[in-house]
Amino acid sequence: MRPSAVRLLNILVPVKRTVDYAVKIRVNPQQTGVDLNVKHSMNPFDEIAVEEAVRQREQLKDKITSIKVVTIGPPKAADTLRTALAMGADSAIHIEVPESAPAPEPLGVAKALRAVIEREKAKGGVDVVIMGKQAIDDDAGQTGQMLAGLMDWAQATFASKLVLDADKKEASVTREIDGGLQELKARLPLVVTTDLRLNEPRYASLPNIMKAKKKPIEKLSPSDLGVDLTPRLETIKVTEPPQRKGGTKVESVDALVAKLKEAGFTAVKS
Repeated sequence: MRPSAVRLLNILVPVKRTVDYAVKIRVNPQQTGVDLNVKHSMNPFDEIAVEEAVRQREQLKDKITSIKVVTIGPPKAADTLRTALAMGADSAIHIEVPESAPAPEPLGVAKALRAVIEREKAKGGVDVVIMGKQAIDDDAGQTGQMLAGLMDWAQATFASKLVLDADKKEASVTREIDGGLQELKARLPLVVTTDLRLNEPRYASLPNIMKAKKKPIEKLSPSDLGVDLTPRLETIKVTEPPQRKGGTKVESVDALVAKLKEAGFTAVKS
């Protein structure tokens, strides 16, 4: 009997450059958005996605042939790709947009990722997309689901455990839901979005940072992919929330009730 051919997997990991999670967010003087002249880094949920892709290859070894990362952003977003390459990804795609361009909306991002996946078919295709469940700048949490819908692929969101079976082309995913945990089995190709408890991302070592400088980054434009990233929504104005007023002390329950009435609260009968 001839041995059956080994089935190999290719993983795509979308990442996003966002304001660093430790930075205190402030509205810019023009009130058109938040101040972006601050430290940026990879979206934390995307770090988890990159880490998971690398761990899957460490477990499955030569059954995963490629881990490719992709981002949409200005020239500075290349630093985010280099971080992912230093963590263990093999190559990257940078869909470059001008520094002044507004951030694309989830649907635009999903359409761009669909175009990337279609483009990758000539290079072996994409079997699994692992991505963060949301970006910490807009907290939309929509791109993964939209991509799965556009591709007509299976999806498993909010994953806290992922087991890939390269031979069967299947995945077992434990996902976090309000009532606890839910286990799913899905056929590949598959879109997985990562939750916080999936793993703890590694720090890139200095040797890997140096190696990452030699890994390839392919630059594309939205027009190369045939997508329009122009937002459909326009932000009119962004303002800071009102400052909280300090509390006051009262001497008795009667004084508390009087204060509440002054503030406009009314009693509710049980």
